[in-house]
Amino acid sequence: MPVFVKKVLAWGSLAFLIYFMAFRPEGAAQMFKAIGAALMMMAQGLGDFLTSLMT
Repeated sequence: MPVFVKKVLAWGSLAFLIYFMAFRPEGAAQMFKAIGAALMMMAQGLGDFLTSLMT
């Protein structure tokens, strides 16, 4: 993908994120909570996997 397209997509994503947080803060908070919960579940699964390898 050309560098210009990547820059446009990155700035567009940032603009959407700022707009979303400014005009729908409750929805943005719920989205970030869901993303955080998913990341925690993945980290817990990885930890469980590594623990089971060691035992």
